[in-house]
Amino acid sequence: MLNRRQFLSAAAAGAATLARAPRVFASQAARYDLLIRGGRVIDPSVRLDAIRDVAISGGRIAAIEADIAGDAADSIDARGKLVVPGLIDIHTHTARTAEGPGLVLQDGVTGWIDAGSQGADRISDPVAVARSSPQQGRVLINIGRAGILPDGDTMDLTRADVGAARDAIAKNREFIVGVKARLSRDVAGANDYEVLRRAQDVASAFGLPVMIHMGQTISPFSKLIALLKRGDIVTHMFAPPPNSIVDDSGHILPEVLAARRRGVWFDIGNGQTGHMRWDTIGAIMKAGFWPDTFSTDWNTNSPKTGVIDFPNCMSKLLGYGMTLSEAIACATVNASRIFPVFNDRGTLNVGAPADVALLELREGTFEYLDNFMNKITGRQRLFPSGTVLAGKRVARA
Repeated sequence: MLNRRQFLSAAAAGAATLARAPRVFASQAARYDLLIRGGRVIDPSVRLDAIRDVAISGGRIAAIEADIAGDAADSIDARGKLVVPGLIDIHTHTARTAEGPGLVLQDGVTGWIDAGSQGADRISDPVAVARSSPQQGRVLINIGRAGILPDGDTMDLTRADVGAARDAIAKNREFIVGVKARLSRDVAGANDYEVLRRAQDVASAFGLPVMIHMGQTISPFSKLIALLKRGDIVTHMFAPPPNSIVDDSGHILPEVLAARRRGVWFDIGNGQTGHMRWDTIGAIMKAGFWPDTFSTDWNTNSPKTGVIDFPNCMSKLLGYGMTLSEAIACATVNASRIFPVFNDRGTLNVGAPADVALLELREGTFEYLDNFMNKITGRQRLFPSGTVLAGKRVARA
């Protein structure tokens, strides 16, 4: 189990190289492309939480310090706002529509992974969306060759076609960065173990991770997780029984603890159906088994559900003992460590690409929903306030 101190250490480790570099190189006569002034800069990659100005030149962070002297072609007054690295959402379905990337960019998401919307038969569709995305976007191929199906992706085991998936990855290697296996009883049924085994066969041929959609499986989770290797991802980690990551007494399964020790990542995957229930979240957080990453499981319907947007999903664990900095780490530096395409993201250190999310932290009474329409009340909520992508302000819709 990770305690909070270990969690923060893990969050910072992903940017260790950048963190060793000095943060401030501003000169008195400097001219910048963009100045973000007076915000509360929170960058867990370098353990920074302070009122600072952020200067940007040539699409990269040029300086972070108090009261930067100099001029800029554009400026943002960030007083009263949080200034954080651009958010990275590792479980979305952004690529199901051409408009998806632009919509999540409004929420501060400057990097995304489409997690298995399509399989080999139509993988060209999400790849095309990723190719044209304004921000970095990549795709996990669904082991079910027909993608997400209402009657279950792999209820027919012949759809878990290893050869077809390998061929699709070979043709789209730049944009396919992993394999998705959805294992719930209404998706894979009794085939869940074999579906996961085939997903690993595909992924191992390319040195890629597998992401599993867990919870409500037919096979015990202890059996399924034994197939996961270092770098694989368990999403929907707060899914309630049957076959949760906790036993009936609320204790983390020994096999789950062993998986984290060997380098398996655990991700929230908020979603809309069957993936989060407050009592399960409470038991897992109380046990000290905190998530590595936040993600939304976003689709175009999300704003009308309990997902709403990425900052809203980040807000939910503030009432379970997670600090603001820890929540931001889950959405930035931690996420940047999982997929190599993001390995220079998730930080605001000098020289890093200037992807920035501006958030507003409001105090009050806020209602949050789990996937079973249960409600809790929180005292804080994060709202998207602005996005900077590659050093340029993104126009608000």
